[in-house]
Amino acid sequence: MERKPVNAKDISTAKDLAMRGSLAALQRAAALARETAIQTNTNIVIVENGKVVRISAEELRRKASEEAKES
Repeated sequence: MERKPVNAKDISTAKDLAMRGSLAALQRAAALARETAIQTNTNIVIVENGKVVRISAEELRRKASEEAKES
């Protein structure tokens, strides 16, 4: 049995309030994980396109700096 992936639009329109809030909670948790990795100079590990990817603290710092310049 194949499951249909849930996207952000599906979650944001969910009837369940907890489900609607879950996307924002996951985004906050991801931001905190990136912040912690930068502070402790450690990698974070994500799955991207089905592959395990390590992102270094230096790369996270660079991305954060780029995003700060854009805003």
